[in-house]
Order: sequence, then structure tokens, then C-alpha cells
Amino acid sequence: MKTCIVIPFYNHPQAIQQVLEQLEPFVLPCIVVNDGSSADSRAVLEQLAQRYAWVSLIHRPQNGGKGAAVIDGLNHAIGQGFSHAIQIDADGQHNIADIPRFLSVSESHQNQLILGQPVFGSEVPKKRLYGRQITNIWIHINTLSNVIADGMCGFRCYPLAAVERLLQSARLGQRMDFDIEIVVRLYWQGVGVINLPTPVRYPLDGVSHFNMLKDNVLISAKHAQLFFGMLWRFPLLLLRCWR
Repeated sequence: MKTCIVIPFYNHPQAIQQVLEQLEPFVLPCIVVNDGSSADSRAVLEQLAQRYAWVSLIHRPQNGGKGAAVIDGLNHAIGQGFSHAIQIDADGQHNIADIPRFLSVSESHQNQLILGQPVFGSEVPKKRLYGRQITNIWIHINTLSNVIADGMCGFRCYPLAAVERLLQSARLGQRMDFDIEIVVRLYWQGVGVINLPTPVRYPLDGVSHFNMLKDNVLISAKHAQLFFGMLWRFPLLLLRCWR
């Protein structure tokens, strides 16, 4: 098992420094995908890559969205011969101390998708929490199962052989709809799922790139698309659920 970390990055120059400092003890190769950030943010990344030999950078010329950045990172990891990739966000909201747990479970279940199941504090905005619950209900509908506890958490470990097959057969959402779509489609592909509870906090720098109107519309459209994809898979999904 050969694992790396993939971090999509867009204008979190302060938070990314703390994230990489916390990652340093694990000595895991880390692919940071700069999704068309500002010149100042790019300069910070270049300095960090010089400081940490285990960090490699991919620069996208313009912002394409979280999904586009993660896909570039996953394709790079596949090309470098990694078998697994842990995805985390650049804003410091994920509990990096849980990485050994993800690695341990993935080592024992190498063909399965390991998903973070967020444990939120009292500070989480209710609107975001309710919206997340609605999204997860749709994921349960579109997989005909409740095996995916949370499809929006960006802390996860992918088996890259399965991801490579998926990327060759489907064009995934390029923005905030990516996290949802890839877990549903990997499940459709037959990949098993394990959920790991993990604390999630709001961004260290207070900056969120989630647009309540635009991204919720995008996610709703993705649920609709996946629903129609589920319909013709209904017999197989139902049989899988029954088994």
C-alpha cells in the first residue's frame, strides 16, 4: 500500500501553513493542487514546497473548482504509482491527527472507500447542518442504502485503482458537487464504504468558498442527475442492498 495526500487549494495562505506543519510528522508525500489562487497565495505555496521536500505542487492556470483540483491531484497520484490517496481540505477544518486511523483502516480494507463522518461542535450553522442532512438523504436514495453516512466530508481515503476506472468512464462534477458524485459513483461501481467519525471544525482562517445559492443549486442539479442514473441501476442496487 502506497499512500499520498491530496489537498485542493484556493486562497488559504495562512491555514495551509498550519495544515502542512501538522502533516509533517507523518512524512507522507503530499500533492497540493493550486486552483488558480492569487499571486500571494502561490508565493506562499512555493515557499512551503521548498521547506518541505515531501510536498509537490500542481498549478492550475485558472480556478476550476474543488472537483477539478482534486481530480488533477488524483490523476497525478495515479501517474506516480500511488495505490491510495487521502483527501483533506486546505482550510484546516479536518482533524489531521486522525490520519493514522484512516491509514490503519485502509490498510485492512484496501479496496474500500474510507469516508470521514463529521462530528460537529455547537458552532456549526444550523442552515449548513440541515442542508447537509438533506444531501445525505438524497445520497441514500441514489444508492438505495444508508451505507454512506456523509457524502460531503472532504476527509477521505480513496482506493486509486477504482478511482482510475471511474475517471476513465465518467466526467465528474468540477466544483462543490464533486465530493457527492464521486462517492455515489464509486458505490455504484461496487466499491465498499467504511465510515470513520472524525471531528470537523470551521476553517482556521474563517474563509469559506462555499456559495450558499450557487453551490446549493449545483448540488441539487447533481442529485437530480444521479437520481436518473440510479433508476436504470435500480435492480442491481436493490439486489446489492438485499444481500
